[in-house]
Amino acid sequence: MPALSIGEFVKQVKMEKIDVLENTHLILDEIKSSNEEFSHFNLIAEEFALQQANEIEAEIKTGRHRGRLLGVPISVKDCVCVKGIESKAGSKILSGYKPTFDATVIERLKVEGAIIIGKTSQDEFGFGSFSVNTGIGFPVPKNPLDKNRSCGGSSGGSAGFTALTNLTHASIAESTGGSIACPASFCGVVGFTPTYGRVSRYGLIDYANSLDKIGTMGKSVEDAALLLEIIAGPDTKDSTSLQNAIGEYSNADSNIRGIKIGVVKELNEKCDESIRQVTGEAIMKLRKEEAEVVDVSLPLNSTYGMAAYYLISMSEASTNLARYCGMRYGLHQKLQGSFNQYFTRVRSSGFGKEAKRRILLGTFARMSGFRDAYYLKAMKVRTKLINEFKEVFKKVDLLVHPTMPIVAPKFDEIAKLTPLQNYAMDLCTIPANLAGLPHISVNAGSSKKMPVGLMLTADHLQEQKLVRAAKAVEEVVK
Repeated sequence: MPALSIGEFVKQVKMEKIDVLENTHLILDEIKSSNEEFSHFNLIAEEFALQQANEIEAEIKTGRHRGRLLGVPISVKDCVCVKGIESKAGSKILSGYKPTFDATVIERLKVEGAIIIGKTSQDEFGFGSFSVNTGIGFPVPKNPLDKNRSCGGSSGGSAGFTALTNLTHASIAESTGGSIACPASFCGVVGFTPTYGRVSRYGLIDYANSLDKIGTMGKSVEDAALLLEIIAGPDTKDSTSLQNAIGEYSNADSNIRGIKIGVVKELNEKCDESIRQVTGEAIMKLRKEEAEVVDVSLPLNSTYGMAAYYLISMSEASTNLARYCGMRYGLHQKLQGSFNQYFTRVRSSGFGKEAKRRILLGTFARMSGFRDAYYLKAMKVRTKLINEFKEVFKKVDLLVHPTMPIVAPKFDEIAKLTPLQNYAMDLCTIPANLAGLPHISVNAGSSKKMPVGLMLTADHLQEQKLVRAAKAVEEVVK
């Protein structure tokens, strides 16, 4: 039996047809029984979740219940801070770190009656496309449709459990270069990444400040849209937070008559033929719904987007990760030797291989003598890439292409890839993320018995259009 939508679930909770405490026990039991096999959670917040459920049940009995997420179980990517709950961003270097505050998105979820059930698995600090770059001592999450395949990264645990559970559930995820869209595609769920600044980053353990975006994952477009609607909005604690009004995304209809959709030629051509076939059929169905479909080109983004993205993201990552030195929080050792000796020991034992690679590359790119040649040049290229998007959006309302060039790969296939080949897998998701544009990945069908994602991208702050088109895809693919 398919899970109830969030809206229907909350309706039944308010009518006392669903017992929140009983439902919370059910989903916690499911997590505990599945986690040994699939490793979707770094931490199961059982005691915390049951306390929240008891409080909500008490409110319901006294008629004081409130909230659009009343009793809904929500998982949270490990890089988003939850007060009193160990939050490690998938890294040994943050072992034992329990935030003394909630991220703004968590505050907003709690106000709406959500129940936080745990912290989901991820690539260490978000460094990866397959969730195989988990930190030292962290297991790799497995795709619920095939345990020999990747969940996608870096929000692999969020997508994996969203696809696995038969109960009502949604997840808070995060994207830097495609970390929401990629796992959503590989696991066959909906991943919604907002405009940069649409959702507060306060309480996010950063990867790259100018790229990070907190978004949502759900079993349906409606669920992912509702969750985004709740967490979005201005925040005085985040200077990059936008002041623009939030639309009622979840109430958008699926009528796309007259909407002009551009198929990005370069990104489509670089995908496997089987992927192009599945997404092409979905696009043809949108044409039958009277959407206008045309071919468009993004030559600069397809050629230079990846290089610019990795220079910028690694440079910012090396700066952000400099704070983890074993002195203030997380992993620490016995104070011996000079500061540099202590600092080196802690970081050598706390960071995984991929984290060390990105720190070294990022530090090089922003060093004196190289900063102008690499980091600043990449930032100038980024502006040109954004301008290319802006020119295309003068001609079309939305852009569409496959989310990923392949279906979820097997772990033995990933092991054969070089670091550069790993990075190249992000070719479809990087452009929109680099430009800070809102995008959504929706399941378009399957190939080799694995899900294939279709990615829709809109101009800045046009999330409403995205939801309409994504709902249309959802309906025609069914």
